[in-house]
Amino acid sequence: MTDIIDFTLPPDLEAHEPPEARGRTRDGVRLLAGRRATGEVSHHEFRDLPSLLDPGDLLVVNTSATLPAAVRLDRISVHFSTPLPGADDRDWIVELRRLSGKASLPYGGGSPGEWIPMPGGATLTLIGRRTDRLWQARLSTDVVPYLRRHGVPIRYGYVRRDWPTSAYQTAFAHDRTTGSAEMPSAARPFTPELVTRLVSRGVLLAPITLHTGVASPEAHEPPYAERYEVPAATAALVGHARAHGGRVIAVGTTAVRALETAVDASGHVRPSSGWTEHVVTPERSVRAVDGLLTGLHEPRSSHLMMLTAISGRDLLAATYQAALDEGYLWHEFGDLNLLLP
Repeated sequence: MTDIIDFTLPPDLEAHEPPEARGRTRDGVRLLAGRRATGEVSHHEFRDLPSLLDPGDLLVVNTSATLPAAVRLDRISVHFSTPLPGADDRDWIVELRRLSGKASLPYGGGSPGEWIPMPGGATLTLIGRRTDRLWQARLSTDVVPYLRRHGVPIRYGYVRRDWPTSAYQTAFAHDRTTGSAEMPSAARPFTPELVTRLVSRGVLLAPITLHTGVASPEAHEPPYAERYEVPAATAALVGHARAHGGRVIAVGTTAVRALETAVDASGHVRPSSGWTEHVVTPERSVRAVDGLLTGLHEPRSSHLMMLTAISGRDLLAATYQAALDEGYLWHEFGDLNLLLP
């Protein structure tokens, strides 16, 4: 591991399918816990989570449900990422991907004003580039209903076959909060039975919503604007937990981003909603969260900056080295990492 937490991810440590297809339950994936105060790293199954938390701790979970956000054509696939702030439901940011066998790769083609015929008689018009890989585009019909009819979940090459949209939903996802291009995967291992055990132990849970955009694995870009909401009840529960000695543990980097957007100058989380461009870095640190439950992130991913801000570089380096040494699995169907203060 280097000072920038860089490493090489062996292909055999990529999760190629959901744990259910590997003979495990959702909560049977592995859980690697790291504690900043001691530097200790320990190995568990995810179903052990209640024993790693204290009564009064607060888990903040993302309720965003995952869209079937990819529409495949003959030679390319269109990945719908996020709607444009202030625009109607037809104007979205999209990524064009070149189909290559059962996988897809970045596609550098396209030009402003180009029309792309879509399944079902729809048309996608490319308006202009937003980044090297992302386009502002307009579909000829409302995007979300269209994706429900013609889309499939976004899948990258390390996942070898298609899985139904239900495989990409968490226990906390709700139809009224559908909007993520990719699954808020840190919450995937939770089951109703595990939530019951957490509540029985005295662990609190509170919702936020943040709709994730596409996170092309080749890009390593900082996150761009995403829609979020921190409800008043969640803001109050964060204050309650802090006032009574509980720890605020974000479930996923999306929950961190929402909470850190909603924290005010005095360090209190306030009800908040809209679009966030907040990027957590070691220099900016965190003020709203004490710990993080998350997946294992790719080398050079911008998420590693956020993890370093929460855990410190030394603990994060030790945690990832342990994950590599012990054969933990990466990506959305892989194992989990709990970073505690």
